[in-house]
Amino acid sequence: MKMSPWLVLVAGLASPLAFAQPQPALLNDKGAFVADMVGKMTLDEKIGQLRLISIGPEMPIAQLAEEIKAGRVGGTFNSVNRPHNRLLQNAAMQGRMKIPMFFAYDVIHGHRTTFPIGLGLASSWDMGAIQLMASTAAKEAAGDSVDMTFAPMVDIARDPRWGRTSEGFGEDPHLVSEIARATVKGFQGSLPVPADRIMTSVKHFALYGAVEGGRDYNTVDMSPMRMYQDYLPPYRAAIDAGAGGVMVALNSINGVPATSNTWLMQDLLRKDWGFKGVTVSDHGAIVELMRHGVAKDEREAAKLAIKNGIDLSMADSVYLNELPGLVKSGEVEMREIDNAVREVLGAKYDMGLFHNPFLRIGVAQDDPPDLDAESRLHRPAARDVARKSIVLLENRNSTLPLAKSKRVALVGPLADAPIDMLGSWSAAGNSKNAVTLRAGLSAAVGQDRVVYARGANITNDEGIVKYLNFLNWDTPEVTQDKRTPAAMIEEAVAAARQSDVIVAALGEARGMSHESSSRTSLDLPQSQRDLITALKATGKPLVLVLMNGRPLALQREQQEADAILETWYTGTEGGHAIADVLFGDYNPSGKLPISFPRSVGQIPTYYNHARLGRPFTEGKPGNYTSQYFEEVTGPLYPFGYGLSYTDFALSDVALSGASMTRGGKLEAAITVKNMGQRAGETVVQLYIQDVAASVVRPVKELKDFRKLMLKPGEEQVVRFAIDESKLKFFNAQLQNVAEAGTFNVQIGLDSQAVKQKSFDLQ
Repeated sequence: MKMSPWLVLVAGLASPLAFAQPQPALLNDKGAFVADMVGKMTLDEKIGQLRLISIGPEMPIAQLAEEIKAGRVGGTFNSVNRPHNRLLQNAAMQGRMKIPMFFAYDVIHGHRTTFPIGLGLASSWDMGAIQLMASTAAKEAAGDSVDMTFAPMVDIARDPRWGRTSEGFGEDPHLVSEIARATVKGFQGSLPVPADRIMTSVKHFALYGAVEGGRDYNTVDMSPMRMYQDYLPPYRAAIDAGAGGVMVALNSINGVPATSNTWLMQDLLRKDWGFKGVTVSDHGAIVELMRHGVAKDEREAAKLAIKNGIDLSMADSVYLNELPGLVKSGEVEMREIDNAVREVLGAKYDMGLFHNPFLRIGVAQDDPPDLDAESRLHRPAARDVARKSIVLLENRNSTLPLAKSKRVALVGPLADAPIDMLGSWSAAGNSKNAVTLRAGLSAAVGQDRVVYARGANITNDEGIVKYLNFLNWDTPEVTQDKRTPAAMIEEAVAAARQSDVIVAALGEARGMSHESSSRTSLDLPQSQRDLITALKATGKPLVLVLMNGRPLALQREQQEADAILETWYTGTEGGHAIADVLFGDYNPSGKLPISFPRSVGQIPTYYNHARLGRPFTEGKPGNYTSQYFEEVTGPLYPFGYGLSYTDFALSDVALSGASMTRGGKLEAAITVKNMGQRAGETVVQLYIQDVAASVVRPVKELKDFRKLMLKPGEEQVVRFAIDESKLKFFNAQLQNVAEAGTFNVQIGLDSQAVKQKSFDLQ
């Protein structure tokens, strides 16, 4: 009798195991197989499957192995070590039911090869590039025995004070939804998940990006109409794309925490959307129901969570300790436990683990001898995607691209900062593999043409430095130069004076744009502002290379700099990618996925805001209109904005008809021409405005976009199909409708500079 591959593998372990394989007829029938397993399990074994535990701080590996063997743990997270995970899977195979473990990790924007952060990926407006990131990351993570990622993070973010703005894809429902689909496809592919892919768990469900005041973990109070129209679509897009899991948010929604919100988890997710996958609590969220004030003790917290449909309890013992008593008392029904267990086992089935528990762990002789080996990285892909993520914000007098014959003064606290290149949530990325901007420039033009000076610390506020280093308790990430600020600036000015151009790498340490790193200011720290003032006084051309995880307030910097590149955090190959753009080996094509306010006082600033009865109109008196009288109203840089080293011209919009019937279609066309001397890419963006509706509608909404490459002098007609789906919205009764009336079609290269034409829906 021929043994299956996983039986051969298990038989080859040091301690041969007898895996109780189910009947062959059941193994290939997911529903029957899972039902059979659930029917054979004890209550304790069922509850054990609902626990997700982290190796390390929460439980040493030896203890965890014993817990798994006893059937008290269903999955782990934060281990990317094949020998460790093999040991744990081995322990699972020794349990009575021999239910395989799964291993999860936060693979957000790369694994060992780090790609740009979420805002950077979104700035590419390139779904192929984003899918490449996800499939590459999945391949690397699967090679490290990871089965599931807690991604994509698709929270709409319109308040850049929120630290986790860096993780997501910006402010727009349509763009974020498209990226949600691309990332699910790249990370996971089809179900069952192939061996070189990993299951996705979309997060944070729901509305986490709308926390009050931009303060992490805060409350959310939002009208249902806004939820449905603006904030829920990206989660739905990820689920419709096949995401196998959902991670539940930490925030409350209209007074009810997501973890205990029956409307959210049962009525919306399960019933309305038909989600059939596994739900995961966020870290410690069930216990936090007590701090929210909706549960008096852990028993009540466990009861609320399991009844609400939280399948996996992350990083606590609440289910283990409380569910047996709750079932015994009748407060929790066995069917409620079975529902959760069914989803956990179903996810493991879809991961391919019942067919082969060691599918992504492999055999010991194939373990990589060096986890951080260069051969395990995917540098060309990372460099290509990073270049596409960079946004050119300013370029006065064609300062960029720089001639490679120029002598460059490279200054700033982020010019030679490998850990910051990786950005937040950099998974298994190793800063030793990161190409800094200093290394990238030196490789491009030679070290003799680059004069480096630090110029300033990230900040001179020691309290902030202490906080940032506390976030990363293993190794402090922010190191302070002990020289005086004046001495560092003097060195930078000397470097500038002996150079032709200044490139200043400024922004935020990566910990400043991270979970729990909300800010009250969007300004550059004063240490960096002082450096810019001194550099500007030299009279040399000044190029700012920004590295940050949120929009910054740049009114002063916009006036001082000759050119500004928004690079976000570009990842492992960041230094090379930025150098490619600085020296013109790559023509920047990025467009902003989020608006840049002029100051923190303008928040929220987002392009698709509601129409007003007294709108401010540029060029007209501001009195008694919706405006701030101290400064210009509107964003400093709008959504969709980004320059190029060439110029593009747009024709007028042409519509295939003046009206559309129900069920019909129109075509909007526009001609784009490259008027410059360089080949370049741009993003043509389609917006639609509903002129008069039953409720107040946005001033415009992104509905489609195309990214295209044009040679010098080349022109291309871009065509967009418009049907009723692009006109629909959620009305006051939460019906998804397209109402008769006039619609303005707007097409442009950003959300503000658009060409317009109208049609009527009959």
